[in-house]
Amino acid sequence: MDAAGRRVPFDAQQVDAPLSRSAVFLVVTIGPSPEQLRTALEVVAGIDDLVKSVGFRDLGANLSCIVGIGSAAWDRLGRSERPAELHPFARIDGPSHAARSTPGDLLFHIRAERPDFCFEFERLLLEQLGDSVRVVDEVNGFRYFDARDLLGFVDGTANPTGRGMADATLIGDEDAAFAGGSYVVVQKYVHDLATWNAMTTEEQEAVMGRRKADDVELDDTEPQRAHKTLATITDDDGNEFAILRDNMPFGSPASGVYGTYFIGYTRRLWVIERMLQRMFLGDPPGLHDKILDVSTATTGTTFFVPSLQMLEGLAEERRWSR
Repeated sequence: MDAAGRRVPFDAQQVDAPLSRSAVFLVVTIGPSPEQLRTALEVVAGIDDLVKSVGFRDLGANLSCIVGIGSAAWDRLGRSERPAELHPFARIDGPSHAARSTPGDLLFHIRAERPDFCFEFERLLLEQLGDSVRVVDEVNGFRYFDARDLLGFVDGTANPTGRGMADATLIGDEDAAFAGGSYVVVQKYVHDLATWNAMTTEEQEAVMGRRKADDVELDDTEPQRAHKTLATITDDDGNEFAILRDNMPFGSPASGVYGTYFIGYTRRLWVIERMLQRMFLGDPPGLHDKILDVSTATTGTTFFVPSLQMLEGLAEERRWSR
């Protein structure tokens, strides 16, 4: 049972897998033909078997893979029902910065304690998918020191824990046909580290709303609100709607490209959407999140994460409906 007293479906995907040392974020589009769709569905239906095939070599590596399905791909499944909040990522045009909307039919969030397990799993996965898909984005993430981003601050402090994790991430009776599923939003942010590092520690802390050294929360300097405030959504009584972040730094000193891959799992897609609106449009309006002055969103895609049972059944349903 979760914190709200509801039964957690035993076949939910491993959204709550422990934060890992390594990750691959792979976004693909499915080709236009029925055969390409069928191949892609058959591969995702067998994703759990592929995890076991690679992961048995070292169970301590904790290999896992979450599969998300985009709105356009869901439309091709031929199902009469769809998750209540599933729709394409909505572009946000703020006064100074924009949250882009980019294509994506399938998301594969591959996690492990060892990068070689992520590599081997992705290699075999793409081998099985073949020409049924086209890779539109691939990011290799890594855990940086004590779960910090490349801006030097701890990332994911507000994540739910224990029984609260299922309540924050898994759909319940409010959309019973899709109970045990989840929504996930991904965005790739590229950082201007030269500008960021030219700021004083105090200036950086004001932007983030936390102390850099020990992660202690700081008060906002009104009317400008800090990132931690704008990224927190509460109800009328001040209770927070938590989401599960598994963000990862990525980068290459040789290329000079550095960034953070944002990935947020939620039971309520509107919570992440409101969070992004507050960041890009400002709250109050016009006072956008100052982290965006050094972090540019280059992608933005929304997916639905079905339960394992639903994921495994999609290929069979599609086969019957041909």
